[in-house]
Amino acid sequence: ENGLQAYFAMARGLQNKSIGVDVPSLEMKKWFDTNYHFMVPEIADDQQFSLHSSKIVDEYKEAKTLGYNARPVILGPVTLLALSKSAKDSTSKPLDHLSKLIPVYVQILNQLADAGAEWVQVDEPVLALDLDAAVYQPAFEQVYGEFAKVAGLKYLLTSYFDRLGDNLTWAAALPVNGIHLDLVRGSSDIDAALDIIPEDKVISVGLVNGRNIWKANLGKQLAVLNKVVSARSTAAPVWVSSSCSLLHSPHSLKPETGHLDQETLGWLSFAEEKIEEVVILAAAAVDRSKVEEQLQSNAAKVLSRQQSERITRPAVQQRLAALDKTFYSRQASFTERQQVQRASLKLPLFPTTTIGSFPQTAEVRKARAQFRKGALSASEYQEFLDAETRKCIEWQDEAGLDVLVHGEFERTDMVEFFGEHLEGFVFTKKGWVQSYGSRCVKPPVIFGDVSRPKAMTVDVARFAQSCSPNKPVKGMLTGPVTILQWSFVRDDQPRSQTAGQIALAIRDEVVDLEAAGIKVIQVDEPAIREGLPLRKTDYEAYLKWSVDVFRLATTGVKNETQIHSHFCYSDFNEIFTAIKGLDADVITIENSKSDLKLLGALEVHGYAAEIGPGLYDIHSPRVPSVEEMAARFAALQKYVPAENLWANPDCGLKTRGWAEVKEALVNLVAVARDARKQHE
Repeated sequence: ENGLQAYFAMARGLQNKSIGVDVPSLEMKKWFDTNYHFMVPEIADDQQFSLHSSKIVDEYKEAKTLGYNARPVILGPVTLLALSKSAKDSTSKPLDHLSKLIPVYVQILNQLADAGAEWVQVDEPVLALDLDAAVYQPAFEQVYGEFAKVAGLKYLLTSYFDRLGDNLTWAAALPVNGIHLDLVRGSSDIDAALDIIPEDKVISVGLVNGRNIWKANLGKQLAVLNKVVSARSTAAPVWVSSSCSLLHSPHSLKPETGHLDQETLGWLSFAEEKIEEVVILAAAAVDRSKVEEQLQSNAAKVLSRQQSERITRPAVQQRLAALDKTFYSRQASFTERQQVQRASLKLPLFPTTTIGSFPQTAEVRKARAQFRKGALSASEYQEFLDAETRKCIEWQDEAGLDVLVHGEFERTDMVEFFGEHLEGFVFTKKGWVQSYGSRCVKPPVIFGDVSRPKAMTVDVARFAQSCSPNKPVKGMLTGPVTILQWSFVRDDQPRSQTAGQIALAIRDEVVDLEAAGIKVIQVDEPAIREGLPLRKTDYEAYLKWSVDVFRLATTGVKNETQIHSHFCYSDFNEIFTAIKGLDADVITIENSKSDLKLLGALEVHGYAAEIGPGLYDIHSPRVPSVEEMAARFAALQKYVPAENLWANPDCGLKTRGWAEVKEALVNLVAVARDARKQHE
């Protein structure tokens, strides 16, 4: 009954053994092809909807009190249901419940109208996907037909992240007052939009990239804006905007003054600066002379980046161009490698492992902060890290885990850490963006050609392995696609080329780890599904180069070296063929919050290599019982041969506390041991 408690329970789960409450959290997925996350609503057959929050109305009223007649933004009901899933054992589809949901939206809209709102922005980014018009066109017509009945409101139908394509034809005919177009990632819509969108509707043109941090080329975008304006009658309004929400950009460049060099600062634009760019474009379309100075300054900075000698490293480009097919294949097939690895590693049936990181405790964060402030010397900090690593490895050994990890206490972030050791990256001071809930990340900026000047993890991996004389400790690396996806990436060359450069740097590290005696090396690619384009016609090209760069990063080792990779937050059916093509020896894969959807992928596609589907969700503090994990593990054994099945959590343990981690991993080890006994 407690709204806030229910809100947190949906996000984190709720476990209170004293009163017998044990509720798992909702599934978490990526918001389209971004690194932002959302909790997946579950819709039951008897689902009822009601309004429990006045947050959006309260915030509108607050803005109005401050003197701003803001435009409230709501997620549209079609997108809400399209991104939902059916509750367990339900037979209906989420979209079947649209008629019951619409009245709740109308209730919100009436409240906004009563509060004085004039426009409401309704975000329907599902329009950027391949939609079955026979299903979705009637749904949109039903929704916006009802919305149009609310007196006093105008609606801006908003989509982003890609082109509307075929959906534009019927979307333009909906009874809304304006349509927003992402003309950064959906620029191919422009001609059709100018032909189809009626003159009585506003066209909102998204010309400033809301997802990257490079200064907009205002001269180029002004030409696009002028094309739109000239194609519309003087009575047909045109609005200028960012391509999408600025949620995906850091807030302001002001804190970076004195941290980043002046040349780099001149290339960048965060949320505040993007708003300024929008204002300049709008002013220039009316009277260019009033903003000519700003346009000239922008042109000079864009040219500075294009001509900077810091961007291009000929040796890096030449190395990538000289590769042949031998760089993309292991020495032998998986079947041959598996036999060699089993003889070398001597692991038991159903090996147990974790994904990589262990809790980043207050003590770990304090020591890192002291080191950065100079309160701890480099040797003192290293001594602290070594002690934490040794304790972590010793605990894993005592708990009965089979393949260990060093805990990653030296890393703040799995991408930032590697960027700090690679050429071609710069790092902001306050460039934070929200990932989910209160979790924020500070993506590195890839500004130029990428290379590895020296080994990044070898010393740590060698020390960690020395702490475990009888069990292998994994070398832990982040893969090229994930480093690309979770960075702000240069936009002056194809993403595939930048990924190839990163792959060569990781390849060098993999080879050096093997030379240092590391027998198991994990190259994580949790973002490989995230990078999949929104339109299916674009899938093939992306999957080709993303598989290629992973293989480039991992195929330089001998047959004895076991290559692992990890994936999460994915609808794996869409990419499972690509996952097979990676030719990893072992993959660990998010599974526990997906209602075992992975089983469907395994049934359809098969998987010949070794696999560890996650047995419990690490994003919640809830500790699953042995019985719960055992049931999940038993279901997996119907689809995966026992000799190929691993037991592990869904993801890394960085955000959890030691008490819950220990309890959950002890339970996981018990599940694996019980399963071994059943196979004796």
